[in-house]
Amino acid sequence: MNFNNVRYERSFGTSSQLPPSTMPEISFAGRSNVGKSSLINRLFNRKALAKVSGTPGKTSTINFFEAGDVRFVDLPGYGYAKVSKSEKGRWSELIEGYFNQDRDFLLVLSLIDIRHPAQPLDENMIAFLQDAELPFAVVLTKADKLTPNKQRQQKAAITRQLDLGPDVPIVVTSSEKGIGIDELRKLVSAEVRNA
Repeated sequence: MNFNNVRYERSFGTSSQLPPSTMPEISFAGRSNVGKSSLINRLFNRKALAKVSGTPGKTSTINFFEAGDVRFVDLPGYGYAKVSKSEKGRWSELIEGYFNQDRDFLLVLSLIDIRHPAQPLDENMIAFLQDAELPFAVVLTKADKLTPNKQRQQKAAITRQLDLGPDVPIVVTSSEKGIGIDELRKLVSAEVRNA
């Protein structure tokens, strides 16, 4: 898969606006401050493909990107406190509305900050993905903030906390330093090949 050949398609503010699923989709889900936009930009070698902001919670739409015969879907971050209840409700409707549609879910990348235990909202997302039997992988972000030994400890602790079986891929990454990006590309490429 050519990660340099990606283009922005469109953004949508409500789930009812979403276009029908016409190709396999790989989606990115995670808390507002988990570094989703930075990871997407690093994955595709682009500085501003996904908008990075100093303020968590800026991604308030579902953003679609296309690379080859695969669509990449940037979901709004969840759990950010400094937005209104109505805005939180809209984000929730967007995320739930997306997953409740009849779409070709190839892989959901569930992003979790490696520096902390998985938060209740992260646990809820993983439980939802398991219950819905959606294919997913866990991507641990911000690994550059920890020593390699601490990264291993946290990866093991989060794996236990979320009760992840051996069939769930877990990739330790850092958008800042490029840690784990090649591994993540290989995982995505393998899923695309097998689609």
